[in-house]
Amino acid sequence: MIETSIAVVDSRALVALFGTCDQHLRRIRKSLEVGVSSHDGKIHIEGEADAVAKATRVFEQLQAHLGQYGSLEAEDVDRVLVEVTEGRPSLPCTAITVFGGREVRPRTTGQVKYVEAMRRNDLVMCAGPAGTGKTYLAVAIAVAALCAEQVRKIVLVRPAVEAGESLGFLPGDLQAKINPYLRPLLDALRDMMEYDLMKRYREEDIIEIIPLAYMRGRTLSEAFMILDEAQNTTVSQMKMFLTRMGDHSKIVVSGDTTQVDLPPRTRSGLIDALDRLRGFKRVAAVKLTASDIVRHPLVQRIVDAYDGRPKRRR
Repeated sequence: MIETSIAVVDSRALVALFGTCDQHLRRIRKSLEVGVSSHDGKIHIEGEADAVAKATRVFEQLQAHLGQYGSLEAEDVDRVLVEVTEGRPSLPCTAITVFGGREVRPRTTGQVKYVEAMRRNDLVMCAGPAGTGKTYLAVAIAVAALCAEQVRKIVLVRPAVEAGESLGFLPGDLQAKINPYLRPLLDALRDMMEYDLMKRYREEDIIEIIPLAYMRGRTLSEAFMILDEAQNTTVSQMKMFLTRMGDHSKIVVSGDTTQVDLPPRTRSGLIDALDRLRGFKRVAAVKLTASDIVRHPLVQRIVDAYDGRPKRRR
């Protein structure tokens, strides 16, 4: 058993590090099996040498995060714990600034890599399970590019592929039938700009949210195009979408390769593109995993259960 201490800047920082009702502290104690207390402006850690060393790194990284962003969420604590216990590097993360000075921040190492890939490449393909921020972060990067006048237009696209239901039996006209498929993209936009601004941009075609079939025959320059749920495109549809790229445009393609709703023996366009375009310049492929899930903690356990991975203790 050994003991070490970490100096804390002030009492407010200590409260933030420990969390409301010590929720962050309990997470760290339980995960690393160490004793943690505070007095004389210091955090005191006691336990086995390896556990104390890891706990020290956790608190140091959390202090750095707190100093940079001014707040600390449960997801931030969980991310740092995973990075330290699994030996992953903690990557620097620059916030994505959207309208009104709002900031969107990737919360996991995988998400940081995804954001950096989108900033550095013209075509990014991202595969990962539900809740890993594939769509949300892509929309944030697109909105930030529009704010910075790097692009003149955002085009958000989804294939209208039925996941066990039939479009023909839904009520309403064509627009009413396809709206449910486009709703996740609209929800992400609403988090990043005021409703009136979003409505005006849509009316002026600065922002388009359309089904994949509407992309045929177009060439888009100075545009940021996002293809969501790309696992449900065929190979020919994927080729059609990717070849819409004009001068000074970017494309992000995202999807979950474990949730393909295409007919049997139909190859997914996303799976094909990940294999076919590997190694191209200005093209990046990013793989997100269950450890990048930032929804309700139960979502990660559900993904693990369906993927056949061992149950995680909570």
